[in-house]
Amino acid sequence: MSDSQKTAFLFPGQGSQEVGMGAALAVTYPSAREVFDVMDHIMGFPLSKIAWEGPEVLLNDTIHTQPALLAHSIASYRVFHSHYPEFTPQFLAGHSMGEITALVVGGTLTLEAGLCLARKRGELMKEAGEIAPGGMAAILALDLKTVEDICQESSSKDNLVQIANDNCPGQVVISGHSKALEKAMDYALHAGARKVVRLAISIGAHSPLMVSAQEEFNHFLEKLEINDSRIPIIGNVSASPLNTIDEIRADLFAQLDSRVEWRKTIQYMLDNGIDTFVELGSGDVLTGLVKRIYRKSKRISLASPEDFQKMDTILLS
Repeated sequence: MSDSQKTAFLFPGQGSQEVGMGAALAVTYPSAREVFDVMDHIMGFPLSKIAWEGPEVLLNDTIHTQPALLAHSIASYRVFHSHYPEFTPQFLAGHSMGEITALVVGGTLTLEAGLCLARKRGELMKEAGEIAPGGMAAILALDLKTVEDICQESSSKDNLVQIANDNCPGQVVISGHSKALEKAMDYALHAGARKVVRLAISIGAHSPLMVSAQEEFNHFLEKLEINDSRIPIIGNVSASPLNTIDEIRADLFAQLDSRVEWRKTIQYMLDNGIDTFVELGSGDVLTGLVKRIYRKSKRISLASPEDFQKMDTILLS
């Protein structure tokens, strides 16, 4: 088994969802099924049925996507914990919405509170997208400084675009008003980007378009009981450990309209001795980004019973 002191757990965010997520896990492991049952109770309807059977258009509605992703990740974590009850990773980190999952695993939030927060986050982001429509685009093979300059050049007082996610070398996501976004996409192509892809989303996440959502999100957060984390969580905004309740709140209070510093998050953990990254939940997006950041790292994604069956072999040192 890999050294827990050299292992970090990662939790995916929006974009990693897929119909069928968690279904086999819930059938195979009662501890996983229990998580989805709690989700359905909190939501007030069988969201698990949408996660497992679709339709895809409903699962991709952000108010469904976010709690469903959290539930799948927590279910995967509980199955892992049942296999290795003494194994405690050195760090936790979640990409965007996945940060809430990390807070649940760390004991900062209860599962119920985490699900309520994920649902509220999805509702507020959807409302903000209706108030201030925008979009997001992925830019490949341009350095961060060039993309920052492009965003600044493309923005005006009433039309803003900024970096939403610094994911890994050569992969940056920008977000903002459609007019500024389209201008930045054009500039990026002329600057030599290998590929520029407008994402299938009408929300300008992690941009000034989320200011109204962030304000309401913060009001909701203030009512939640938040505890210190049992395991250090690396924040999306600070890319450093959130050691106190005040630090946790500060990171969340800026999360919706600030950049996700994913590259810095992974680099911090690498610099502090982590060599194994375990992605718990839907997809393998995050381990793919880790590979781009440090190819020599050990990476595993755990989402299905088959993944857990081969886990021992992959994690053996």
